[in-house]
Amino acid sequence: MTTSTHSMGILLLAAGKGTRFAAASGTGNKLLAMYPNANGDQVPLLAFSLSQAVASGLPVRVVTRPTEAAVIAMAEQFGAAITLVESAGSGETIAAGVRDSAHWDGWLIAPADMGWLRSDDYQQVAAALTTDDAQARMMFAETPGHPVGFGKSYGAALSQLTGDHGARQLLDAAKLVKLAGHQGVIKDADLPADS
Repeated sequence: MTTSTHSMGILLLAAGKGTRFAAASGTGNKLLAMYPNANGDQVPLLAFSLSQAVASGLPVRVVTRPTEAAVIAMAEQFGAAITLVESAGSGETIAAGVRDSAHWDGWLIAPADMGWLRSDDYQQVAAALTTDDAQARMMFAETPGHPVGFGKSYGAALSQLTGDHGARQLLDAAKLVKLAGHQGVIKDADLPADS
């Protein structure tokens, strides 16, 4: 049985505490840190991530903490759905987002600080999820990147993740489709102005 890519969606994980960013003397929420866009304008990192995710044409859900008013407001501005969770780690964040989007036929998961992902990265991963038990992820050279996509049959397992392990333990080398990507699929913003 094949799934329609229209019923898959993107989970942007925005409930982290940004501890590495803070340790590198970044201030405030790193998702609101300003980075230069293609025109040289300074734009919040989350706006980069949201604009590309929304441009993919797939539904977008941002998972963040109830206290992150600015993140919530920006997600609303881009028309993204929102899940609020006091998360203890990325596993818990993914689980909350999947539970709130249980009607989807697949999930494309990406940290919200990866503002260099492009809309076609999401489209390529969605297109590779041709069956309910399919998995796909972007790669750069031999380095695993994001987004990581899971078909519908992983919904139950994803919705029960805990802690900070993310969905890595669900990846199966025999099933995983690796898609060649650009450097942006492995680039995140753990350091201030890491542009």
